Amino acid sequence: MNRPAYVTPAALGDLISRALQEDLGEGDHSSLASVLPDTQQTARLLVKDHGRLAGMEVAVEIFGHYDPTLHVELLRQDGEAVSPGQVALTVSGNARSILATERLVLNCLQRMSGIATYTHRLNEMLRGTSTRLKDTRKTTPNFRLLEKWAVAIGGGLNHRFALYDMIMLKDNHIDMAGGIRTALERTHAYLKTCSRPLSIEIETRTLEEVEEVLRVGGVQTIMLDNFPLDQLRQAVAMIKGRFATEASGGITEQTLRAVAETGVNFISVGALTHSVKSLDLSLKAVR
Repeated sequence: MNRPAYVTPAALGDLISRALQEDLGEGDHSSLASVLPDTQQTARLLVKDHGRLAGMEVAVEIFGHYDPTLHVELLRQDGEAVSPGQVALTVSGNARSILATERLVLNCLQRMSGIATYTHRLNEMLRGTSTRLKDTRKTTPNFRLLEKWAVAIGGGLNHRFALYDMIMLKDNHIDMAGGIRTALERTHAYLKTCSRPLSIEIETRTLEEVEEVLRVGGVQTIMLDNFPLDQLRQAVAMIKGRFATEASGGITEQTLRAVAETGVNFISVGALTHSVKSLDLSLKAVR
């Protein structure tokens, strides 16, 4: 599976470096105390749950970042369905190196696999509709890179990565600016001044706000936040395909399909990254 453009070698390497430093500090005293420096070992990544695997490339990068002499064999691929008892990879080499990287590998893969599993589950609920599932910025600080990558592995779309890659006028922006028209007019002037070709999405809370956005124009996407189903259908009919539509706010597994059937182009779900259960995995030495 191709890496998203935002997963650059520099960004991934920086994340791994900071995470290893956080975990290792001055050294893994447990391993230094009990395992001889030249001990060689093989360990297997065991699957203990049903789900979708994500983070296999990350595991390779972590092992190689810490100790390039470690040999990793991938037995399963990102996005693949897995079940208890399967072996996802083996890693062979210096035992102290395997122990030093074990927890970071597991933390990344368990979290990413949980996100990919839930994203795939919701995508299956949308099957047969034209609506696409998006994530949000409701991510773990310093871990967004991997969480959004996991959404992509699970078949979802990434919304903006951060504050710098698009204009998204939320309710607070609108209220602090003094209204929709003022917020949009200032935004258009700002983009002309800084010469940045950023797309614009604006949040609406009522049908009246949708009407105002349609009058002003100059956006790419209208977000319909916490709209009841009947009002979602009315809003989609009002917009008539002039702009992309995105439903957001409190959408659950129970309401996801009905929201999609209103005809919105996208549904954004913060729970993809902030409320998932990690997939149960473990790394065990081959005895």
